[in-house]
Amino acid sequence: MSFEDDETPCTYVGSFPKGFGYGPEEAEIEGPVNPGEEKPRILLMGLRRSGKSSIQKVVFHKVSPNETLFLESTNKIVKDDISNSSFVQFQIWDIPGQIDFFDAAFDSEYIFGGCGALIFVIDAQDDYMEALSRLQMAVTRAHKINESIKFEVFIHKVDGLSDDNKIETQRDILQRATDELNDAGMDNIHLSFHLTSIYDHSIFEAFSKVVQKLIPQLAVLENLLDIVISNSKIEKAFLFDVVSKIYIATDSSPVDMQCYELCCDMIDVVIDMSCIYGARDDGAFDNESASFIKLNSGTVLFLREVNKHLALVCILREDGCENRGIIQYNFKCFRAAIQEVFVARNKQANKSTGHPQMDLLVNGQNDDELDSDETTQTNGGAMASGHGLLNGSLLQDDD
Repeated sequence: MSFEDDETPCTYVGSFPKGFGYGPEEAEIEGPVNPGEEKPRILLMGLRRSGKSSIQKVVFHKVSPNETLFLESTNKIVKDDISNSSFVQFQIWDIPGQIDFFDAAFDSEYIFGGCGALIFVIDAQDDYMEALSRLQMAVTRAHKINESIKFEVFIHKVDGLSDDNKIETQRDILQRATDELNDAGMDNIHLSFHLTSIYDHSIFEAFSKVVQKLIPQLAVLENLLDIVISNSKIEKAFLFDVVSKIYIATDSSPVDMQCYELCCDMIDVVIDMSCIYGARDDGAFDNESASFIKLNSGTVLFLREVNKHLALVCILREDGCENRGIIQYNFKCFRAAIQEVFVARNKQANKSTGHPQMDLLVNGQNDDELDSDETTQTNGGAMASGHGLLNGSLLQDDD
């Protein structure tokens, strides 16, 4: 899906407009992405009726899970361009389940060559023996073409299984898939397994983990979030893509599913309220959007807009928000650091011609110089600048 330009009318999806009402006068902190830079590609594969198209529609098109019951089977490769923010820039290709990988019409070199991650969906409520065979075939062929592909297995439709059956099904699928790869001599391939369902937040969390693996700046973002929570009495922080509710990054503490669900629900509440009571007629979600929500349990949820499609959502105790001024100031430092990450990312992208050898000629550097100098000034430099900005400017609440 692609978002309309500012000059075109807003298109509403669910309960909010795609553009969140931003007019052309709003400055974007992320800046343009190099048009010559090819976006990472995520392949959705699996047998027919395994739920691939439903996953794509629910996560990225805000389709209600119940409405996916009426989707027709995919009979051709469907390409979906996801361009929500500068960190969420990739393509999703929905591959029909009936495609034969060894067919001459199936261009494996092209499809797998530019692939960043391969998601194989297995219907947990059906006999998955054939699916495991197709998984082994797809992984083996893809790895021979592109060894850098991240392989993810979604054990899908687990909403119809009991907790014990979920664990047993995951264990059985993991064991069988691993054994088949070992028998094929591909024991160096790592598969990640996720229990998913479109009827809860598990599918969003699983996709979050997949997308994070395609973000080179992930370590920088996690580092910035760690600095923020350590100086603001915050217990947990997420950097969300507001449109899809995928979290781009979180701090180093473990993710609790209930906390993630609370944050997703808060985003829905804030967007709905903005659409109803927003200053603009189109219910803008702008750079002043913020919210504090106090729960009966003494937990406080804090949301603040980072840019057009990103929001910082934090969880803290009631006594941790006594000094909101410190939290607000620290957020401004965090937002400025995020801007520096965007700038460094775009500088690095603009220096790339798309061909490694040509890059060396254009930049006038050899491999050693490129590794020691260029990398430090881009991703590594962003981390250093973020460290300096936050450590030098953040206020510490010592009470």
